[in-house]
Amino acid sequence: MRNSNAYTAIDKLSIPPFTNHSSFSQEEKIQLIEEHFAEIMQVLGLDLTDDSLKDTPKRVAKMYVNEIFSGLNPLQKPQVSLFENKYAYHNMLLEKNITVFSHCEHHFVPFTGKAHVAYIPDKYVIGLSKINRIVQYYARRPQVQERLTMEIAKEMQQLMRTDHVAVVIEANHLCVAARGIEDTSSSTVTSFFGGRFQEEILQKEFLQAIKN
Repeated sequence: MRNSNAYTAIDKLSIPPFTNHSSFSQEEKIQLIEEHFAEIMQVLGLDLTDDSLKDTPKRVAKMYVNEIFSGLNPLQKPQVSLFENKYAYHNMLLEKNITVFSHCEHHFVPFTGKAHVAYIPDKYVIGLSKINRIVQYYARRPQVQERLTMEIAKEMQQLMRTDHVAVVIEANHLCVAARGIEDTSSSTVTSFFGGRFQEEILQKEFLQAIKN
């Protein structure tokens, strides 16, 4: 169902279903999403001539591509510089309470929480803000929390050239709170322990540090 007077540009692209769209430019993605979202709104019976709604398809499209799903664009992957570990620091380094804002890929609604990321430096250390950017990059896409945890951990292991990485994420899922069971009090915790963090003593140190 399509309004013949609006949102017809998608026809020019002639996109078949289930096509790999990674080759589209950002502008083309915005155009496509705008067209499809307008159709969704029309199916829902919303008036796209209303001043409050007429620009909503474009706003949503730009938000999807440039903001909340920007992690799908490989060009957005943070450029990380490492620094020589001149101080020979070989104990746990923890960046905790990193804001996580992602979207459940099952229902496309947000899940939000905190990530705690630790590693044991060897020859190099990473700028602290870069850990936050890595979390943000992998969170800004349709996700499941389990995969997000693993992606952050594997990226840190590869960057730091060490297995000694730990990640814990605790998040609240709107797909649980706003629909279905409608439970607003529960949260989900996922974890990854690599290398020395599998040892009981160091794992306890990490978990105690994120609780303090």
